[in-house]
Amino acid sequence: MTPLYFGHATLVSSIGHGRQAHLSALQERQSGLQPCDFEGRNLPTYMGRVKGLEEVSLKSSLSHFSCRNNQLALLGLQQDGFENKIVEARRQYGAHRIGVLIGTSTAGILETEHAYQQKNPDTGRLPASFVPRGRYTQDAFSVAHFVRAYLEITGPAVVISTACSSSAKVFATASRYIEAGLDIPRCCRKDFRA
Repeated sequence: MTPLYFGHATLVSSIGHGRQAHLSALQERQSGLQPCDFEGRNLPTYMGRVKGLEEVSLKSSLSHFSCRNNQLALLGLQQDGFENKIVEARRQYGAHRIGVLIGTSTAGILETEHAYQQKNPDTGRLPASFVPRGRYTQDAFSVAHFVRAYLEITGPAVVISTACSSSAKVFATASRYIEAGLDIPRCCRKDFRA
């Protein structure tokens, strides 16, 4: 296998936004855990909540993608100049030469939970507002669909959802894409659990 250059990286988690925040938190031995305060959960446990996630808003042209899952993806894109690197690559190589490869074990499941709370008890139908939005917020591919739309890239996209192993699998897949001629695979491991 040919060694590949890892051009740029960032991360977002409950300990911070971006590389420096993570390095500082780790050096200071700060935990990202806090008592569980997630909506509708009365469970005496701890959780890792990404600070500021609820304040992240998608531009109006992408509002149909609005869910916590895609808000987390957007927050990640906005750290450490990552989005700017993709814009530069898009100019240099073309939107069709940049792919999106995401490893995850989640989708926008919270949106589906809300829809099921509102389903018609007589017919079992989900709210009319949810049905067309489901593919943009809950489908496993929705996060890749959102990232492609947000970054205005049109290369191949794939979501690998195999729990923890998806991290390794997405980078192995990216390597194969590069060997096949893709210039820039945008890889990430993204998880949101509630």
